[in-house]
Amino acid sequence: MTGTGRGGGPRETAYDTVIVGGAVMGSSLAYWLSENPDYDGTVLVVEMDSTYERASTTLSEASVRHQFSEPVNIRLSMFATEFIAEFHQHVQVDGESPDLGFRDTGYLFLATDDGMDVLRENHEAQRSCGAEVALLSPGELADRFGYMHIDDLAGASLGLRNEGTLDAYSLMRGFQQRARHNGVEYATDRVIGLRTTPARDRVTHVEMASGAVVACDRVVNCTGPRARWMADLVDLPLPVEPRIRGAWVFDCRTPLDGPTLPLTIDTTGMHVRTEPPHYLAGMPPVDDIAVDPEDFAVREAEWEDHIWPALVHRIPAFERIGVTHRWVGHYAYNTLDHNAVVGPAGAVPNFYFCNGFSGHGLQQSAGVGRALNELITYNEYRTIDLSQMGHDRIVAGKPFLEKAII
Repeated sequence: MTGTGRGGGPRETAYDTVIVGGAVMGSSLAYWLSENPDYDGTVLVVEMDSTYERASTTLSEASVRHQFSEPVNIRLSMFATEFIAEFHQHVQVDGESPDLGFRDTGYLFLATDDGMDVLRENHEAQRSCGAEVALLSPGELADRFGYMHIDDLAGASLGLRNEGTLDAYSLMRGFQQRARHNGVEYATDRVIGLRTTPARDRVTHVEMASGAVVACDRVVNCTGPRARWMADLVDLPLPVEPRIRGAWVFDCRTPLDGPTLPLTIDTTGMHVRTEPPHYLAGMPPVDDIAVDPEDFAVREAEWEDHIWPALVHRIPAFERIGVTHRWVGHYAYNTLDHNAVVGPAGAVPNFYFCNGFSGHGLQQSAGVGRALNELITYNEYRTIDLSQMGHDRIVAGKPFLEKAII
């Protein structure tokens, strides 16, 4: 590996692997490649904003759940909690590592009669993978969460262990510090072009805004909500777009009388959880459309018109609350099927996708980085098989649908 720089331009003119995007996905892959003794190549990570102030990682609500509908997503998030449990040992440098502050608070999916069949199907998939989850009847829900209005509910699914929240920035920084320690180079720059062979079946060079040009054996697209524009450079289809997601933090004058509020997904699409000493809530916009990647304006009307009424209906104590702060981030939203696109492009085999996680990328970063490292090093998946997430389904227009999207 070359260099341990923390910014600036690339130090060499050629790299085996160029990762475009240095937030949690790009840095996870860099970490896993640098930890793998069977990978003997160089790695360059190119990130346009070394502050990461507007990265989806930094602006994430930063949580982990095992409650998905597809087994591959369940297994990826189960691996995340395994990795988090040993995070210090995995990423420490000279005995130091960031503190993730993981809090095991669970997820609670609520359902009306119309939603119970899907909840049961998801529950069976989760249990088959070994997830610790329980289906609750309305009576059990009322017994556990007495502060919750349940008259319009038919049941719920509750994560019993290994679901909760963490510090997203620290997860990213842990990957980065270990990768740099292992020799991965980071460059602050913006990729503006990809040179290819005359047949356009292989990327040969990466062009940057600074004027730097580096040769490479492969390029990995880890650009989050901007992923489609990177794929456009080599004429590859990618149905991923930036979508706004707002988060509101509030305090409540009346303490909830009962157990800690898990991350609760209401039947309206609203979600809320404890964020000690406050609470955090959000909801997909009513008009959920693509936005400009530079658009970080808070949609103030969402709170008054949609989120707060849903909160008060579900938890009456939230009638008397005050917003302390709010922000927005972006989902890298896959409009085809809400699932990630991972692996090489058939038409350009040395261009790799790591995109379209639709809001669950942070929790899947450890598993996806490990898997892509395997694919690059061994030309096969050796732990979790992500072939269902391949780009060929995008070309064919055949969805691999994830139903449990928040």
